[in-house]
Amino acid sequence: MSEVVKKDLPHSFDIEEAVIGAMLVDKNGADDAMQIIKDSSAFYDPKHIDIFEAIQKLYSNSEPIDMLTVAKQLRANGSSVVAEDIVNITQKVVSSAHIEYHSMILLQYRIRRMIVMFNTTVTLAAMDETVDVFDLLARWQNEFDAVAEVITKGKASVSIHETMKELTKRIEFISKSTGEDNITGIPTGFKRVDRFTSGYQPGDLIILAARPGMGKTSLVLKTVLENAKAGNAVGFYSLEMDRVQLTGKIVANDTNYHLSQILKTGFDKPQYWESYMIDHHPRISNYPIHIVDEGGGDISDIVVQARQWKRKHNIKLLVVDYLQLVGDKTKKGNRENEVSSVSRRFKLLAKELKIPVIVLAQLSRAVESRPNKRPLLSDLRESGSIEQDADIVQFIYRPGYYGIEIEGNYEYELMVKEGANTEIIFAKYRGGSTGVSNLLWIGDKTKFVDPTDPNESVVELPEVSVYNNPNQLVGNLPNEADVFGDSSPF
Repeated sequence: MSEVVKKDLPHSFDIEEAVIGAMLVDKNGADDAMQIIKDSSAFYDPKHIDIFEAIQKLYSNSEPIDMLTVAKQLRANGSSVVAEDIVNITQKVVSSAHIEYHSMILLQYRIRRMIVMFNTTVTLAAMDETVDVFDLLARWQNEFDAVAEVITKGKASVSIHETMKELTKRIEFISKSTGEDNITGIPTGFKRVDRFTSGYQPGDLIILAARPGMGKTSLVLKTVLENAKAGNAVGFYSLEMDRVQLTGKIVANDTNYHLSQILKTGFDKPQYWESYMIDHHPRISNYPIHIVDEGGGDISDIVVQARQWKRKHNIKLLVVDYLQLVGDKTKKGNRENEVSSVSRRFKLLAKELKIPVIVLAQLSRAVESRPNKRPLLSDLRESGSIEQDADIVQFIYRPGYYGIEIEGNYEYELMVKEGANTEIIFAKYRGGSTGVSNLLWIGDKTKFVDPTDPNESVVELPEVSVYNNPNQLVGNLPNEADVFGDSSPF
């Protein structure tokens, strides 16, 4: 590395000497520093790197750390650092009183150097037109993940005294939030599910799984809508459905229009069109919902987008549809390892952004081999790490989907009694107990409702025309090319 580059990269020789000197003069100094500095990359000066590696070797072997033992280890390592260099450093340090503070500063310099170096590399690569820009973005994301890993590794432990303070604050908040309509996380969209979970909590990874066609997207859209109405911005990363179809489902969920009216047949009565344009279009258009349907299916793309949404819109919820379509370019060749990496990064993303992350997932065909078709955790496809990383695993189970009659069947007595036809099974719940909540699936409107919630009653579309005159139609209907595009390949 040239002297110019050395001069320009962030570093502090004085801080490096302060940390090394404190480790040499006080055994406790080594204990404190090793909690924060995990490897020699925190240092910049080559001599300091060699000395730290010698100290780290002695420390890992539980051997004494002093000028003599370090000098001996340096010789064993083949280093050019001499005893005089060590003496000069120790003479500048009196004690290890501030070693934790100095170690954290050292870590910050390391992070600054990483950012400068990889940004320089990425900038040069971006100027090269032979470099694939999407591979470059993935590389950029991986480098930022490496920075985040340095930050995580550098976190020192805290005493239970400190964590008890945090727990007490949480208990106080929860205690003040008791009551049927109060939750401590973000709303799920269903009061009975909120009572079960107290809402989805920040940092939680929620896996919502079911067989195809069971209603995963419809269920999660209820959660999306409830949060949007409460002013919570939501990011929706769709790998299966395009944005117009997804928006159509949102409208169907938030109104009493049939999904087929919105996406297939259109409105057969003029008052429906006017009601849509006056009552629903302006309201739904203002919901803070942000959709991506054209992004890559790599986890790095999703992480980049989620961070951008958090920074620009302060999203309170992220939804990804769905897990089996997400890949990881860094783990190609073994699908199980790839899915393990993806699920782990979703969990880390939830913790980093401090928001719930809901990831939809498909269940294996093993479900259909059972008499009652009820899903189990073992039905999660492709990797057991999904169950391991998730805070909540929810299954959707509709007996009617399989042609199973629930009337007169003792297994579904409670469901029938509540006017429901669907079980929401909490197969794993890290923050509470497992259990079941019952909901009602309304097929023609592709939506779930809580049958015990009086506010969820399904009202019919207006049958009486609201027109005062025939010319009151709101707006002009688009032509075919506007809706479906033309025959152009671009």
